Amino acid sequence: MDKRILIIGSLNMDIVIEMKRMPLIGETVLGKNLTYVPGGKGANQAYAAGKLRGKVTMLGCVGDDSLGQKLKENLAKSGTDVSYIKNIEGKPTGTAVIYVNDDGDNSIVVISGANEACDVEYLKQNETLFAENDYVMFQMEIPYETIFYGIRKASELGKTVILNPAPAPDSLPEDIWEKIDYLTPNETELLKLTGQQEMTMHNIRNGARWLIDKGVKNVLVTLGDKGVLFVNDTEEKLFPARKVTAVDTTAAGDCFNGAFITGLAEEMSFEEAIMFANLASSLAVTRKGAQSSIPGREELDELSNMKINAGL
Repeated sequence: MDKRILIIGSLNMDIVIEMKRMPLIGETVLGKNLTYVPGGKGANQAYAAGKLRGKVTMLGCVGDDSLGQKLKENLAKSGTDVSYIKNIEGKPTGTAVIYVNDDGDNSIVVISGANEACDVEYLKQNETLFAENDYVMFQMEIPYETIFYGIRKASELGKTVILNPAPAPDSLPEDIWEKIDYLTPNETELLKLTGQQEMTMHNIRNGARWLIDKGVKNVLVTLGDKGVLFVNDTEEKLFPARKVTAVDTTAAGDCFNGAFITGLAEEMSFEEAIMFANLASSLAVTRKGAQSSIPGREELDELSNMKINAGL
């Protein structure tokens, strides 16, 4: 029987404004297009896990506004249980206003809004979910004290803890490292967490080993088109990425994390779960958007069968 997944994190509405060029200070320019795109790392990961048929519940907060309702409705379409997501009265739903020019350059303004209300008290009100679920996943777009409380609670109950340290903090409390079963930074986040400057494979490997020495049980470093570096105290392995032409890498990491936890919940080995997640994110980068880019399970299974039949 598939195990259950609890994802705790952020929900944002991305407001994408396309324009010929960025305005100067004090200048008004005409935009070409405006799009509302459901996002937030927590919601993206829950959406991916749900769409890939994981048994997912999400904890997070939205405002008492139409954007919050739209985020919940969209997330529910993936199969994720959104009934515990809290509407915060008097707070706006978290938003990211993204300005994109004709060259593809962007400027982003993030307003946390209701995500700030995802506090320790809210998790305490939903502690039964920690007991009912087998895997618990966090990112870093909600208050840190909430994340650390949740990790401690999940670990105390013997749950498998996955932390995607994005956006990366400078460090974590000393007692938290050993409570993380899987840490999933990208290469930039890994270097920040481990205090290194130069992005080389040597430094990435050293950084992953440093995290293992701190007590993390398994480290998965997502390396974009180079694949995923897996490190624990007994082995190190690079899982190559499937070669594709990337159109938009938005939410590729979130897709990977949602797929990875789904694979684990289906009792795949960590190797199988990484390959499953690699395949999912390779599809996501070939289409635009965040949640809109995430593949469904039938599509992923079909591609997987094609690879098997081709002897890949």
